[in-house]
Amino acid sequence: MLVYGRSKYIIALLVLLLSTLYSLPNLYPQDPSVQITPNRGAKVDAAFQARVADALKAAGVTPKKIEIQGGGELLVRLPTPDAQIRASDVLRDAVGSNYVVALNLASTVPGWLRAVGARPMLLGLDLQGGVHFLMQVDQKAALQKRFESYAEDLRVLMRENRVRYESVERKPDNSIVVTLAPGAAIADAQALVAKNMPTLGTEVAGNSIVVRVPQSEIDKITTDAIERNVGTLRNRINELGVAEPVIQRQGNDRVVVELPGVQDTAQAKRILGATATLEYRGVVEGNAYDAVASGNIPPEARVYYRKELGPDGKPVPILLNKRVIASGEQLVDAKSGYDSQSGTPMVSITLNGVGGQRMFDYTSQNVGKPMAVVYIERIPEVKKVNGQEVKTIRTSEQVINVATIQGVFSKQFQTTGLESPKEAADLALLLRAGALAAPMDFVEERIVGPSLGAENIQRGVEAVGYSFLFALVFFLIYYRMFGIITCLALLLNLLVVLAILSFMGATMTLPGLAGIALTVGMSVDANVLINERIREDLRLGLPPLTAISEGYKRATGTIMDANMTTILAGVALFAFGTGPVKGFAVTLIVGIVTSMYTAVSVSRGIAALIYGRRRKLQSIAI
Repeated sequence: MLVYGRSKYIIALLVLLLSTLYSLPNLYPQDPSVQITPNRGAKVDAAFQARVADALKAAGVTPKKIEIQGGGELLVRLPTPDAQIRASDVLRDAVGSNYVVALNLASTVPGWLRAVGARPMLLGLDLQGGVHFLMQVDQKAALQKRFESYAEDLRVLMRENRVRYESVERKPDNSIVVTLAPGAAIADAQALVAKNMPTLGTEVAGNSIVVRVPQSEIDKITTDAIERNVGTLRNRINELGVAEPVIQRQGNDRVVVELPGVQDTAQAKRILGATATLEYRGVVEGNAYDAVASGNIPPEARVYYRKELGPDGKPVPILLNKRVIASGEQLVDAKSGYDSQSGTPMVSITLNGVGGQRMFDYTSQNVGKPMAVVYIERIPEVKKVNGQEVKTIRTSEQVINVATIQGVFSKQFQTTGLESPKEAADLALLLRAGALAAPMDFVEERIVGPSLGAENIQRGVEAVGYSFLFALVFFLIYYRMFGIITCLALLLNLLVVLAILSFMGATMTLPGLAGIALTVGMSVDANVLINERIREDLRLGLPPLTAISEGYKRATGTIMDANMTTILAGVALFAFGTGPVKGFAVTLIVGIVTSMYTAVSVSRGIAALIYGRRRKLQSIAI
């Protein structure tokens, strides 16, 4: 009566083989590495490889291996995380600004395993070490930026359609007032605005058009700012070369960023939080010193200051047009290098179609006139107010270059006036990654060292191992032969869970290890139900084979019901949780699903293999 089909044995064998295969990569630890990526046409060849080796040797750093990757990068494998940090510092100075040096973790999995798609589980921040940032989006700045864009669009709309106007001003009540010149057709102008800006409301007040931004549009602006910032942060982290970062939105105005393996927090904060961008503006004729002294600044101009100091040791003022010709938002690509004529650091800029057209229109009409490049950066600062530290943001706007337009150009040109190759490389990185839609402040910062991560791994594995060992001892003493069957099913369950998580590319964290430990307990619970049901049937006088068959049959429904409620709880945790909660939910769901198969089906197959052919069985060890 204890029958287990041959096809079920074949399935169980396939599950065992596949689980073993896809769990194997986890036995190969990753090497702490430094990845060097060429930039601006630089080459990675045998000579460069020898140059890197000499630099490491001179610094007393012994690498495990230095190899050229298929993508044109150089990978330096190191024996320890400490050696990785030292090598990174040495190589950043040795290779120069033509290469990007980033920390990485290199796989040691054999090629034949990678060929079948087998890969190790990724380790989270708490197991691998790295940095954790909680960043808050400045929603007021996002609204200010969008309203400035609306105002500029209205000015352009009026000019292009030859509508005479006196001013375009933003008001505190989330409106923009366009004051028309006397005699202008106000009804036609209102219709023009309504047609080109359908999401905004318009109304007439005297000789002015009041453009109102509805609350729904304001909510959309703030939401879009956060989503754009998440995308921009992802691009910047990709530029840093960080493997498997975690970037996710938290609440209405915060973003969590976790960078496993990164220990240089200053570099990470500078790249993540920077809002550096460029603006190209026309120079307004006039004496800037007199305008600043008298306060009589032309209505179309604004005072900026050049980076160079004047003879008196003070910044030199300059009058620039309020209208932005092009900005970093229209940028397609940016590469740093050296100017062929002066030999100074520069950034080669490529604009999109809109920015290129604006630049073409401006340069076509202003050949022989000066144009300025404004470098804008928001710098976080901490000030003490009444004895308490208060975080503030200081906006730095400097004119880094003023040059005469020698000819007409559009999409491609160069920006010079940068102090160092590093400044040029950082500016190019930020421009390529995109400007943040709104400034972000660092609300929280945590650092997990690699040694602490290794300790967490050791303790987590010990916790899972001890949970399995306690279950093994209990079952062997209490259920004897069926205790052995249960432990074999438990082993297979752990193997299957590990294989599935590895195949999914899941990130293992401490909560994930807790989920695996809980899975062991849930799997034990299922086998206890089966074993106690068999004991009960034996006490009722049923033959051993019948008791085993009925025990599995009757306990299966109860196990399914109990585990289904746990799975639903795991789904709820995954749907509504964030970060570590999601990791715990994934391992819990996978572990419960696999335990239902191993506890019910696999253990029954083992029992059938041991007792199924013994027709005159009188007793069993349970």
